[in-house]
Amino acid sequence: MEKKTYRPLTIPKLSWDTKTLTTSNGQLTAQPLEPGFGITLGNALRRTLLGGIEGSAVTAVTIKGINNEFSVLPGVVEDAMQVILNIKEIVVRNNQGLSGKMSLTIQGEATATAGDIVTDEHLEILNKEHVIAHVAAGGRLEIEFFVDTGRGYQAALWPIGQALQPDGRIYLDAMFSPVRKVAYEVQKTRVGDNIDYDKLVLTVNTDGTETPVDVVNYAVSVIRTQLEHFLTSTEIPFNEISAVPKEELEAEGPTEDKEQLQGLPVDLLMKPIDALEFSVRAHNCLINAGILRIIDLVNLSEDELQKIKNFGRKSFEEVKEGLRQYGLSLGMNVDEADLLKLKDKAKE
Repeated sequence: MEKKTYRPLTIPKLSWDTKTLTTSNGQLTAQPLEPGFGITLGNALRRTLLGGIEGSAVTAVTIKGINNEFSVLPGVVEDAMQVILNIKEIVVRNNQGLSGKMSLTIQGEATATAGDIVTDEHLEILNKEHVIAHVAAGGRLEIEFFVDTGRGYQAALWPIGQALQPDGRIYLDAMFSPVRKVAYEVQKTRVGDNIDYDKLVLTVNTDGTETPVDVVNYAVSVIRTQLEHFLTSTEIPFNEISAVPKEELEAEGPTEDKEQLQGLPVDLLMKPIDALEFSVRAHNCLINAGILRIIDLVNLSEDELQKIKNFGRKSFEEVKEGLRQYGLSLGMNVDEADLLKLKDKAKE
């Protein structure tokens, strides 16, 4: 039986807007896409980002002195219901994805904020200024928080048939998703003489526990995993037959997307590592090792970075996190000559 020949697909180029990219906001552009694919991919990504990303939230609490959410708290301005509503707005970063506990103890007149909460080692409160309650003179507030991970929305998991819990635990409904808002726009873009291709602009806003780059990567992984199970026979190797020859790319000349090499921020890569604002310890270790620019840093492997003198685990994680915020990583092997060549073309 003769092998069937398939027409190639257009492979899009992705780039993050580095001027607006932060730990909680980002804009991703993908172009060119096959006609009609902008809406198809944009809607799938948006739905997955809003409901399919893992996160952590407080799912239950115990408040000393009460056993239900309709009680009055002695010595506290707010009632139990208002305190619980405030607790639901606590933003928790979970560095290990494991369940954990947190505690809060306030004695005497004070404003109890999320920054007063003591967490397990793998948990971190991001909105430390968020107000939990106002304690009056002579009052005392003691709360234990139970943190779990999940996806999307979860209703309060009250045990069936028990109105009051023996340990006084109050269960809360939780919104686990770290993604706050997602919007996408589809525009038309040109490929040669054809003006019917799509350009997808995806804007992502998170609560800061995960970066836009990370949540998009997670969403794509979810979609790909689900779609793989729809294959009923051998996958058609479109990635192989759709590869664009290097000569063809160079012949295209400068375009709007050529300011970045394979989706990388050209100007940022050529800047000194000072632009990443690392801690003094991490910064000095890199400088002493001759790592002066960001391109030098991304071209290091993880092993090479860890072998730098006095470069500890904390500094290692700090560097990885700093690079990830800009869509970068270690071991990228960026060719400086190609980078400068592309930058010169963009100026022409």
